[in-house]
Amino acid sequence: MSQVDLSDVVRQRIRGLRQARGWSLDSLAARCHLGPSTLSRIETGHRRIDLDQLVALAHALDTTIDHLVEPIDDADVIIRPVRHQEAGLTTWVLSRDAAQHGGRLVAKMRITPERRAGPGQLAVHPGREWFTVLSGTVTLHLGERVLTVGPGEAAEFSTMIPHSIGAPEGPVEILTMFDQDGERAHLRPAE
Repeated sequence: MSQVDLSDVVRQRIRGLRQARGWSLDSLAARCHLGPSTLSRIETGHRRIDLDQLVALAHALDTTIDHLVEPIDDADVIIRPVRHQEAGLTTWVLSRDAAQHGGRLVAKMRITPERRAGPGQLAVHPGREWFTVLSGTVTLHLGERVLTVGPGEAAEFSTMIPHSIGAPEGPVEILTMFDQDGERAHLRPAE
């Protein structure tokens, strides 16, 4: 991407963030100690953005310079999930590296009755887990409790509670979100 293109992207992001907050040029200008006409010329490309202005704008817009100047790359828009299969469980990771995206990883899972779940199969690890049932009925073993989660319902819990997710009544599909600890426990092979 050329400097001109990046400059245009930064200007669009500044204008977009200002408008998303419902702020006028005067309002943002006051927050970052610039004149409204200077801010207008920056947004329209009639004035070059100085580093000190960029710092002030990022601070006023409650963002970082990195976010304002991050290049546009359409290659990272489409995620082509790779299927990972083990006995009774198929997983498709639907998001990028959790460490780069707020510490969360999203995956679709298809669980069949072949997956071992329930007492004797309970796992414990740091973190939190969330899932919603797309189809079928999930049996969630959470400590001593056994919960049934149906289509359209969701569950969220601390993974420090011994837990397992099963599908004794037939195949289920869930959309799940793990934090980084959950990703390590569920999606990476044991060492």
